[in-house]
Amino acid sequence: MTRNPVASPLPFDSIQSLLNAVGQPPIVSDALLIDQDMIDRFAQVTLDTQWIHVDRLRAQAESPYGDTIAHGFLALSLLTHWQNSCIAFPGAAMLLNYGFDRVRFTAPVVSGTRVAASFSLAEVVETGTGMARCAWKVAIQAEGTLRPSVHADWLIMVRYGSP
Repeated sequence: MTRNPVASPLPFDSIQSLLNAVGQPPIVSDALLIDQDMIDRFAQVTLDTQWIHVDRLRAQAESPYGDTIAHGFLALSLLTHWQNSCIAFPGAAMLLNYGFDRVRFTAPVVSGTRVAASFSLAEVVETGTGMARCAWKVAIQAEGTLRPSVHADWLIMVRYGSP
């Protein structure tokens, strides 16, 4: 992932601005440190305490990654944070997470690494007056790694103006 975070979030203030962005180069978020404390807190909330995430000594001895790794769902759950760091929707009355068409966990996020996401707008479908469903191609990648940790097709509904 080319690191080129924007100084301030790139604004999409209308359906037309979204349509104009389809097929443009990815927008890259700020990086965020995913450390053991964050992994442990996520494990507590989700009740997923598998040793590869929370037992550093065992992971250092037995894991092929040499340390604990973040839950794939932890990385996925940070998408809103990363998106907010590089994309804005001024004038939007509502943004709604519509779901995912595809998610793949393709490489580990080792504890203590900085991770960022890139967002490419693949499709915008107008669903009504001032409303659209946006399909974003997302890649989540740890700094210094050769390939992304997560690939996802993320759908977001946006509505501009009053209901």
